[in-house]
Amino acid sequence: MIVLHARPSPGFREAVDAIFGPGVVTHVDEAAPLDDVAGEISALLHVLTPVTADFIASAPNLKLIQKLGIGVNTIALDAAREHDVAVCNMPGTNSQAVAEMALSLMIAVLRRTCFFDARTRAGEGWTADPSELDLVGEIKGRTVGLVGFGHSAQRLAPVLEALGARVVYTARSEKPVTYEHWPLDRLIAQSDIVSLHMPLTDDTRASIDPFAMKKGAVLVNCARGELIDEGRLGEALTSGHLRGAGLDVFAEEPLPRGNLLLGLPNVVLAPHIAWLTPETLVRSLTVAHENCRRLAAGEALLHRAV
Repeated sequence: MIVLHARPSPGFREAVDAIFGPGVVTHVDEAAPLDDVAGEISALLHVLTPVTADFIASAPNLKLIQKLGIGVNTIALDAAREHDVAVCNMPGTNSQAVAEMALSLMIAVLRRTCFFDARTRAGEGWTADPSELDLVGEIKGRTVGLVGFGHSAQRLAPVLEALGARVVYTARSEKPVTYEHWPLDRLIAQSDIVSLHMPLTDDTRASIDPFAMKKGAVLVNCARGELIDEGRLGEALTSGHLRGAGLDVFAEEPLPRGNLLLGLPNVVLAPHIAWLTPETLVRSLTVAHENCRRLAAGEALLHRAV
């Protein structure tokens, strides 16, 4: 049995049936446990709901956990190894969508799109305090620091450069590109916009300190919420240390009611959908289908992480 553990849109369901065949994949809502299918499941198509060690131990026929995306931090990898369950991801399939989302968040924060949208809908767009316009800005002339230089950052960098930004990056090793490679501390301290494109690991958790950023800078995060100390981020945004932030990911998801970030006018928020476009889904499901075929045929799997 192949199980998709998610809350798919109608278009997502249609794509699953088109690629795998009608009825081949069993859908289990992301809010529901997998207990009822644990004994039958052979391949799990995983989106965001954590795959725990207890579940892996309870699924004797499970052979593949296929991440529809890149990050495998929501999977109990040690338990997968212990029970000889393969874990695969799919680098590159969502890079276009994430790059576009990061760019849109940068522009939305700099141009205060959500702020002026709300004012215009309320009939106040033309009568707002003129000083509000002093808080907008352009990408051109700003230094944009990309933390991590994987597929999404590589797609984003030339677009930013074409818009007139100075692009710098940090990564574990220098890449054969024309952009400057800076150490993380320098990039954080000197960039006007910091955009996160790195995985969540023990080393990267809470590694981005908002108060180490340049005063008046913008933070964009389409990677993982735990990369930042959200408490300090809230303080940096309310104190005026940061100009604003564009956030698609959070330490706790869904974002709890009452979270400080929800009430800040200099923050643009999205519910972890940077990766999620119909085009990404088709690319992702095509890889997942191929790995399920390979699993059944006893062939080597694509992009195996465990």
